[in-house]
Amino acid sequence: MTGERMRAMPVGVVVRRLPGVTKWQKWSWRPVSLLPGAKAADWTVLRKEGEAVEYHAATLSLELHRTDTEAYLTALSDKVPSIYVIMRPADEVERDVPMDVMLLTASAYEGQDYADTTDVMVEKVPMPPGLIAWIREFVELHHQDEIFIKRKRDKKRIDLKEDGIGDARIRQISDVYRAPGRKPKDTLQ
Repeated sequence: MTGERMRAMPVGVVVRRLPGVTKWQKWSWRPVSLLPGAKAADWTVLRKEGEAVEYHAATLSLELHRTDTEAYLTALSDKVPSIYVIMRPADEVERDVPMDVMLLTASAYEGQDYADTTDVMVEKVPMPPGLIAWIREFVELHHQDEIFIKRKRDKKRIDLKEDGIGDARIRQISDVYRAPGRKPKDTLQ
């Protein structure tokens, strides 16, 4: 088991549709929960309550990689440990549902990378306890703290010559920013 480099689990994403709060947005779509070990789904209605509808939108593979354990620890140490669900607008001609669930990640760093763009919607969805235990076990198996190595300064004297500063034709260190010119002739002769 220590030799595994990657671990994966199918996880279903539940998306809630609520009426929009502005006249420009008819509906609000937001991922609200996760279903670890779920079977495949394509916007299956789970529950209706008035105008609110919850869908099992998709089941994607949540992958853990042994090189990303620091990012998983960051996500697990949040006040509420969460999985990042990344969704993007769907092709409206194709379907009635305006969002596509494109990725699930337990990496806080990857979630932040996707949040830096406006092309996708990134939501943090709380992890169920079983998923927390599954990720924590993987992290305990593979995480290795990086050893801090203090950089040692070399003994080279850097104050003797300033390369690349000012005009190279001027040989004085004291005023490297003055313009080059001719030496003034002695006016006394």
